[in-house]
Amino acid sequence: MGLDFEGRVAIVTGAGGGLGRQHALALAARGARVVVNDLGGDVHGDGGSMSAAQSVVQEIRAAGGQALVNGASVTDFDAVQRMVQQAMDTWGRVDILVNNAGILRDKSFAKMTLEDFRLVLDVHLMGAVHCTKAVWPVMQARQYGRIVMTTSSSGLYGNFGQSNYGAAKLALVGLMQTLSIEGEKYGIRVNCLAPTAATRMTQGLMPEAVLQALEPQAVVPAMLVLASQEAPNRTILCAGAGGFEAAHITLTQGVYLGLGPDVPEQLAENLPRVTERTGETVPRSGGDQGSREVGKAMKAHLA
Repeated sequence: MGLDFEGRVAIVTGAGGGLGRQHALALAARGARVVVNDLGGDVHGDGGSMSAAQSVVQEIRAAGGQALVNGASVTDFDAVQRMVQQAMDTWGRVDILVNNAGILRDKSFAKMTLEDFRLVLDVHLMGAVHCTKAVWPVMQARQYGRIVMTTSSSGLYGNFGQSNYGAAKLALVGLMQTLSIEGEKYGIRVNCLAPTAATRMTQGLMPEAVLQALEPQAVVPAMLVLASQEAPNRTILCAGAGGFEAAHITLTQGVYLGLGPDVPEQLAENLPRVTERTGETVPRSGGDQGSREVGKAMKAHLA
């Protein structure tokens, strides 16, 4: 059975080019009505024009789809709320939010200004918070929602020169972890997409043949699955060049060392056992992780 978005309304941020454009086109091609949001700034977040987003809207309409253009900056909560209201006024619902908008201000941490650090956090993290906060009550009321956060391997695993970007991208995973728990009873499923794709952000960094394999279209199937009716909940999907993986934040079996005065020395000695990955698990929540540690203490106490 194909993934069908007939009758759904989707908001895609940063949809004027690159990955966001492909997301918007793919959702529209499968029947969704799409709000194409893009401030129209450059890769560093400077400037602004709605022409890129408008051309995506025209492309969707030319193919027989329905789309609206929106030029809100995701850093402006009032403008984001107006964007959601625009969708509600036009189509009466919002089913899907793809938080895709982002910028880069790459530099080694030693050379990075705090302004560049803060701005990247503001766009990636607070931008996703603003958009999610604006659609949350709409999705709660309808008892249905699909929210896709765009994380990155830079956040999951680090990347030289991207301390700001990596911090923002892993923060989105933390946001997803809690929202997936809070949204479950309302039929809202929240997931993360970690794309590997050639966009404006990667120009000049890789050979042409590699860039072609990393075309943004290769990431789109993962987005469609995460935005679909049968989407998982609380999943981090990695996608690029035709490959798909899931990333997990895992917990090792660990050891119980008690509360004695020499525990620091014992921990130093036992660190290889603590970090040993055999039998590691994925806790269902922070509370679940905490209860495992309490469980170790109780077991040792009763022994």
